Formats: sequence, structure tokens, C-alpha cells
Amino acid sequence: MEGLRVREDGTYLDGTFGRGGHARGVLQALGSGGRLLVMDKDPDAIAVAEREFGTDPRVSIFRGSFAALGHWEAAATGLDGVLFDLGVSSPQLDVAERGFSFGRDGPLDMRMDPDSGESAAEWLARASADEIADVLWTYGEERMSRRIARAIVERRAATPLLRTGQLAELIASVMPRPKPGRHEIHPATRSFQAIRIHVNQELADLETGLAAAHDALRPGGRLAVISFHSLEDRIAKRFIAAHAKPPAGNRRLPEAAPFVPSLREIGGAIRAEAAEVAGNPRARSAVLRVAEKLEAAA
Repeated sequence: MEGLRVREDGTYLDGTFGRGGHARGVLQALGSGGRLLVMDKDPDAIAVAEREFGTDPRVSIFRGSFAALGHWEAAATGLDGVLFDLGVSSPQLDVAERGFSFGRDGPLDMRMDPDSGESAAEWLARASADEIADVLWTYGEERMSRRIARAIVERRAATPLLRTGQLAELIASVMPRPKPGRHEIHPATRSFQAIRIHVNQELADLETGLAAAHDALRPGGRLAVISFHSLEDRIAKRFIAAHAKPPAGNRRLPEAAPFVPSLREIGGAIRAEAAEVAGNPRARSAVLRVAEKLEAAA
């Protein structure tokens, strides 16, 4: 909320509504002349938004990825703040039927929008071992990616992988045993994360959404991005830097046109304090980055 710096009469977009925690904070700071635009891929999230805020004249609701914000007419007149809270939401993790969690057996789905695209089970049923391994390594930094991919291809030849419990058990069976006395994450953590990112095209959506948010922000408007994964945070960090800092020069190349910044970074990487992590352990990996839109050069 401090990063967004909400004005009573401003227009703000929450691109990842979830269950409305940030949206409620923005609405409390808005006056009668303010506006809140909310987006989410997840039909369950949209149902909550409609139920809780559907009658508020200040609120407009759109089901879809924030990558599409540039095509939403409600955002075309300009925004004073944009928030992206990336990754999977707690309700998605906690409901076994959504297929995100290796800790709760459910259908192997993992789609944030279950009405579009290919489920994790469908992708794993057709992808080659090399393609699966590349996804596990690129998006999960899983060192055993090729071993896991081979095991998936061998298992599916005999039995379709349709449940999260099946996949988690298979991954655990081919991973090295942890060293005695050493606490390690569940062996399926990185693989589930990688498959989810791939199935939902999360990084491509983030790049498109950041560009659209930049274009929609008015001068003085704020962009706030919360990441839970190093790849997401790297994209957000590089995007802000590319619009805030001149690129490194090269004396061997002709002098380029003068760099004109369009963003100002606010505060660098911001992490949850110990008290917040104690009350909400899922905040331990969260990184917040904030940037402010600058006046266009004359």
C-alpha cells in the first residue's frame, strides 16, 4: 500500500485479485471518485470479486490474465497504480482439486484458468523427455531434471499420470536420499513449480503485462510487483532497470540517442520482515519492487 501510494480520486488496477486482500486495501483508501479495476484468470477469484465488490460503482471486474490489460477499455484512459502479485495463490494451493499442490492429492491440472489451455496431465502425456527436462531445469532449476523426465516418460507408457500424488511419488522415488539430519524441501517442489509456470505461461504473461502496465500508467503512477520466484523477480528487476537506467555504453559503437528514463525505481528489493514471515510463512520468499512513471520528455 505504501508503494502504490493510493490517491482518493485515482484509478488503480489489481492484476491478480486472488481473494481480494490488496483490493480491499486499495478500496479503503479510495474516495467516491476513485476507481479500482480487478483482473484474474481464476474463475473462483472472479466469483469472489463479483460477490464482494460487484455492486460497488467504483469497481470494474475482468476475467483474464493481466497480460491482456492493454486491451481492456477500462484501463485505456490511464492508471495511477498497477499491482501484480505473482505466482499461485494460497486458495489455489489449498484446494486439492486445482492440482497445484504435491501435499494434497488431486487431479493433475495446475491451470489458473481451468477453462483454457492444456492441463499439466495433458502436457506430461505428450511432451518428449527432452522438453520435460528443459522445463524442469529452466523454470525449476531442478538438477535432476533429466532423470525425472525419463521416469515420467517410462511411467506414462504403462500408466497415465493423472493425479498430483502419482507425480509427487514418482519424482520422490528417483531423487537422491537427503543427507541425515539435513532439512530439505520436498523433492517434488521444484518440478511442480516448473510445470505450473510452463502450463500457465507465467513468465511470458509477466513480460507482456509489465509492458502494458508501463504504457497505461500516468506520470506519477506506481507499478508494484510481488515475486515469489527468482525468475519472476529477475524479469521485474530488469524491466524496471531498462526503463530507469541508461544502458552500459560501448566505446566501439557509434553514440546512440540520449537515454530518456520513463521509470524511477523506488526503494529496491523489499522483503517481508521477520514478524510477517512468522505469521505467514509463505511470505518468506516474497520480493516487492516498486517503480514510478516519469513525465514524458518534451
